[in-house]
Amino acid sequence: MKAAVTSKGVALDSEVDPRFGRAPYILIVDTETMAFEAVDNSDNVNAFKGAGIQAATLVADRGATVLMTGYCGPKAFAVLQAAGVKVVNDIDGTIRQAIATLKAGTVTYAIAANKEAYW
Repeated sequence: MKAAVTSKGVALDSEVDPRFGRAPYILIVDTETMAFEAVDNSDNVNAFKGAGIQAATLVADRGATVLMTGYCGPKAFAVLQAAGVKVVNDIDGTIRQAIATLKAGTVTYAIAANKEAYW
């Protein structure tokens, strides 16, 4: 399975960034092999609006079936849901730790966004 995790850095031992659309990086991790791609999300970091929607599109286009982040707004959540990507909110620690919780089956999938939209 491919999981997308918002990240402050480009390595598995980087800290999870709690912001979805405005995280500097999104790591796309193969949970079986732990091979990963660090995707630069800098175009969205300073976006006036629509950062979450654009990041959600990026995650879906990279083939991730799960997004792990701190906070996901309603517009991004809707895009992810439409693309069949499950969302796990309130994630912290390192990317490696986040993937370990996913593999252990101890995550709770969100049924709604946990952050208000920015206007």
